[in-house]
Amino acid sequence: MKIQLIGWGLVLAVLAVTAGSISSRWTEQSGLPAVVRPVSRIIEKGADMATQKATFGAGCFWGVEATFRKLKGVVATDVGYEGGTLKNPTYEDVCTDRTGHAEVVQVEYDPSQISYENLLDVFWKNHDPTQVNRQGPDFGSQYRSAIFYHDDAQRAAAEGSLAKLQASGRFSRPIATQITPAREFYRAEEYHQQYLERRGLASCHIPQGH
Repeated sequence: MKIQLIGWGLVLAVLAVTAGSISSRWTEQSGLPAVVRPVSRIIEKGADMATQKATFGAGCFWGVEATFRKLKGVVATDVGYEGGTLKNPTYEDVCTDRTGHAEVVQVEYDPSQISYENLLDVFWKNHDPTQVNRQGPDFGSQYRSAIFYHDDAQRAAAEGSLAKLQASGRFSRPIATQITPAREFYRAEEYHQQYLERRGLASCHIPQGH
């Protein structure tokens, strides 16, 4: 009796494996969601690869982010800290003016809709690049004007646009904007993200520093 039970158990196990194999092949041929799901991830990855990143520091990152979020072709933005020495800095750390970080906005954009040169143009027009370690009422190196380039093409574009702007005579003082390689970006605390937009504000013109 025990031998018969074992024998039937083996038969059932073989049938289950066979059925699973047939079911798997049938699912692959029929194109059901189980097979479509990984393909969807590949398509999403391809779309992500079509976007590029740009990073700018132009004073209070609340207002800088709000400006870039209005542009067609900008897919996403994050505010954070870059260019310093302390790992995983907090807002309080950066505000000591001793970490070396700048308040920045990391912009993800679709180059088929907006070019890096267009982003640079918006950057120059929306702050005073001649001010050193400040913007308006905000003082400190964290408010410096800075472009963190992500590749050689961005570096060339940034340096070229700076030289062109300086030669234009638009500013009587030298442009103080730093152009440096992108370094580790530390995303700021959640309450800083889309700060103005969440509060229905259009700009960062606040009498005192934030």
